[in-house]
Amino acid sequence: MATLVARQGRHRQLYEDNRRLVSGCIPYRLRDGCEDCECNKEDSLEVLMVSSPNRHDLVFPKGGWENDETVHEAACREAFEEAGVKGNLNTTQLGVWEFRSKSRQAISSIEGGCRGYMFALEVTEEFETWPEQENHGRQWLNIREAFRLCRYEWMREALRAFLELMDTDRQQPKTTSSQLGRDPNVTLAAALMPDRQVAKTTPANRPLNSTAVIAIAFTIVAP
Repeated sequence: MATLVARQGRHRQLYEDNRRLVSGCIPYRLRDGCEDCECNKEDSLEVLMVSSPNRHDLVFPKGGWENDETVHEAACREAFEEAGVKGNLNTTQLGVWEFRSKSRQAISSIEGGCRGYMFALEVTEEFETWPEQENHGRQWLNIREAFRLCRYEWMREALRAFLELMDTDRQQPKTTSSQLGRDPNVTLAAALMPDRQVAKTTPANRPLNSTAVIAIAFTIVAP
């Protein structure tokens, strides 16, 4: 049985370049009846988003990456704590985004800076109760609804990167150019968001060097 206690505090929190390291994921599933159908991904896929108190918009599960776990373990932990789901994490990184914590908006605040790593999580288990249930409700949405309700632009970019990954990972492509109404070389993300550029990781947002991460962790835990 999964523990229902969420981690508290930031004494294990990892930092890089004075930015808090954050890991999160886009939980997803195929809609019932779409396993063998020829639906477009926009119709067959659903993603799970979570709410916050007194807000009408939604976010994907994310939280601090700590020094006793890998970035992938952190993403899975946050998915369970905030959304009550577990599954198979695709270790291919959707991208890295730098943003400021909404709770620490002052532009001069070093602590407010965050660097977020996002992944895709294929949900296999959905629990009726979860650690942060009182603060985070959850909602399954189709792709278009997720774009509309997403709180942050950087998360919309992550969602576009997620669609790119789904395109890449398709073993037997079923969506034809006529179904998308576009050239067969046009990706799903471009078809869904024709007026927006698909997010790409820039050189400034490349993943951390593993040696640097180990050095940070050692510095934090060393006496």
